[in-house]
Amino acid sequence: MPTVLVVEDEPKLRDLVRSYLERDGFSVLTAATGADGVQLALSAQPDLVILDLGLPDISGETVAQEVRATSAVPIVILTARAEESDRIHGFELGVDDYVVKPFSPRELVLRVRAVLRRGGEATDDDAVRAYGGRLVIDEAQRTVMVDGVVRAVTPTEWNLLLALAAQPGRVYSRAELINRARGHEFEGYERSVDSHIKNLRRKIETDPARPEIVLTVIGGGYRFGLSRDA
Repeated sequence: MPTVLVVEDEPKLRDLVRSYLERDGFSVLTAATGADGVQLALSAQPDLVILDLGLPDISGETVAQEVRATSAVPIVILTARAEESDRIHGFELGVDDYVVKPFSPRELVLRVRAVLRRGGEATDDDAVRAYGGRLVIDEAQRTVMVDGVVRAVTPTEWNLLLALAAQPGRVYSRAELINRARGHEFEGYERSVDSHIKNLRRKIETDPARPEIVLTVIGGGYRFGLSRDA
């Protein structure tokens, strides 16, 4: 039974989200403040966090940053901020989905399931692939190792890396990558790919300003820069 942490200060909305999640088989933890949300996210280790941005003590952005500093737990933003710039900023924080209020509780549950599915399904249970003597992707264990060190990545970052590594050298457009990483249920913006790639580079590149693994193709998109080891 997956556990979802709901960080929301409005009691009625918090109870509504909790009710729909529990009805769908989830175990639910709740927090009404950002500080409690950070504490629960790190101590209880939920499978996913639903996070409101407008919290009474610290901002949801701060919560996301503090959680992301030590955890790759999937985060779904729930907010009234609907501008494209707000969505892009959310993805830059490393969140996995962005739901705007007012919203359908049932759709929120479906999005939660979609994010967890992206983070929980390996495409090949026996696949351990090495690239350039530096990068190792283990699909069974869902781990990414760079220069012998395991790097924690979010479900979206994992799927982006898998898509690029599947065909080293192939140029993927932003539209192709977002569809591969997020699936048809994602309504969002191609520009969010840039935010996820930026976050992924921070984790796997020796120098994110001079990437060697995930390369930018001007006017085209992105490609994988390493060759698969024999």
